[in-house]
Amino acid sequence: MSDCSYMVPDLTEGSFYRSEIIIKKSRFITSVGHTQGAEASEAFLEKIRREFSDARHNCYAFNAGRGGETAFAGCSDDGEPKGTAGRPMLNVLVHSQIGEITVVVTRYFGGILLGTGGLVRAYQDSVKEALAKLPLKIKEDLEELHFTADSTKMHIVEQIVRKHSGRITGRNFFGTGCMIKITAGAANALQIKQELDLLNR
Repeated sequence: MSDCSYMVPDLTEGSFYRSEIIIKKSRFITSVGHTQGAEASEAFLEKIRREFSDARHNCYAFNAGRGGETAFAGCSDDGEPKGTAGRPMLNVLVHSQIGEITVVVTRYFGGILLGTGGLVRAYQDSVKEALAKLPLKIKEDLEELHFTADSTKMHIVEQIVRKHSGRITGRNFFGTGCMIKITAGAANALQIKQELDLLNR
């Protein structure tokens, strides 16, 4: 992967991945969604809360941004002792380098107290178990370029854009020229720009 790409869950909107572990008779059900942005994360959380409305705890962690970053991240212990659920779950998410992800761990108490250390391990293990089998795909940050070229050079422009895995997403012809809108991965966008600049010299 390039510095401009990161892993995200390979899940369609509205779908989720689920796993379950049992620790000392307590059920820990982990639900994972691909959530692009804080609003999508909140909607996914509400969906799981409704499904497991009888559970005492629906703890969660999310990273709505790039993998490994925390600018758009958050978590909640949802009634568990402070620092025993949400933060440990978020630590696993951040270290996984997976972005645009929300994880909800639903706990049904089995009658045996786990203690604070036991809870931390249980919530961490629940997330690790889910992420180990979660289908993933690579997402690359995209950039948009605007370039003006002579109409007679359009075939050369198209060759350059294709060579670097970009796409022409708009054309606006005027006189003998054309304003072109190009979308490409950040690393490829730089190469496209450099070659197109040479074309206009």
